Amino acid sequence: MENKSHKVMSVHEGSIAQEIGLEPGDQLISINDQLVEDALDYHFLVDDEYLEILIKKVNGEEWLLEIEKDYDEELGIEFENNLMDNYKSCSNKCIFCFIDQLPEGMRETLYFKDDDSRLSFLQGNYITLTNMKDKDVDRLIRYHLSPINISVHTMNMELRKEMLHNRFADRLIGYMEKFHEAGITMNGQIVLCKGINDGKELDYSISQLRKYIPHMQSVSVVPVGISKHRKGLFHLEPFTKEDANNILDIIHKWQDIIYEETNTHFIHAGDEIYLLAERDFPDEDNYDGYLQIENGVGMSRLLIDEFLLCYNDLEEDNNLHKNKSIVTGVLAANMINDMIDKLNEKYPNVKINIYPIVNDHFGHNITVSGLLTGKDIINQLKDKALGDELLLPQNLLRSGEETLLDDITVTDIENTLNIKVTIVKSGGQEFIRNILR
Repeated sequence: MENKSHKVMSVHEGSIAQEIGLEPGDQLISINDQLVEDALDYHFLVDDEYLEILIKKVNGEEWLLEIEKDYDEELGIEFENNLMDNYKSCSNKCIFCFIDQLPEGMRETLYFKDDDSRLSFLQGNYITLTNMKDKDVDRLIRYHLSPINISVHTMNMELRKEMLHNRFADRLIGYMEKFHEAGITMNGQIVLCKGINDGKELDYSISQLRKYIPHMQSVSVVPVGISKHRKGLFHLEPFTKEDANNILDIIHKWQDIIYEETNTHFIHAGDEIYLLAERDFPDEDNYDGYLQIENGVGMSRLLIDEFLLCYNDLEEDNNLHKNKSIVTGVLAANMINDMIDKLNEKYPNVKINIYPIVNDHFGHNITVSGLLTGKDIINQLKDKALGDELLLPQNLLRSGEETLLDDITVTDIENTLNIKVTIVKSGGQEFIRNILR
């Protein structure tokens, strides 16, 4: 292994690292005489109750520090590079890749395709396993890192090679079997493309994936995103309402079969499919603990349930007057409208304008709120009655920042539209609180 060190960027207040005198700029060399290659090594090695860590201080001194702590207790260090190594780029040329569909002139980092197994463990990213070697799989198994989130797409390996444009795409089954035998928890994802891996292919994929239960604990089915920037790319068609209902029929059929066998529903449709099909979302129990909520599975059901729970505790108030506006994607507009109608039963003088923003930037086939841009919001609201406050969903923003996908900031929207903007965190209680406060 290359002898590398890892620069400390920050030390958490009150942490073990602060107590033993670590400072930004120090470099971690080894833990218990083992060199640290990357974040996987670090997270595995640092779990032990007794540690000897070798640190190179900013002044060049080397300190060997002994630490006694609880198992799994963090040291409280943030490194200059979260992965503690270079990111591995994707070697696939997937027919459905959304990054290939981005317009020119956006932020450079948006065009980087990652398919890094370490990010699956650290950040929950979905990976195809095509960029992994046997030694990478063996290391994950040796460290028993879970869960591993896998972009399956299809269990027809010849079709998978075609969809990923990668002749090694059939390695999937061998690697999944190794994970299954080792007891590694897996989650699967199928990005569904009309006429390609839906219908009978979807039915077959589910039938094969169920063999990996219980170690594969869930599989999500989400529709492909199709932007208007697909010149020269594989031709893809958007799903219709009829298509969405056919997809749900397959998924619900398998849910019934698998639940009878395993007491888990296992296979789940993304919220977009229910909205497109104009079907009610399943009950909370159907989502098996919301295992894939970050993948857009069950988020709407949770929002509605939290909304109703909070709503039922509210007292009527005819004297409360509010005038606000809400931005949403086109697909979820009816759901948001239903919640506002419900709220008006108790607060008839609370006026909420709902503005579904058409996605001109990526194309009108993109109907979710998370891909809306600041420019589209500004252009479509500049002549509208907005009231006293504009509410924007948090998923519009880059994590930890106030910047949208096109680098327009919340402040830019406030100044251009001349209105106070409030970012609404996900959740039904937050939704109501920001409307009534």
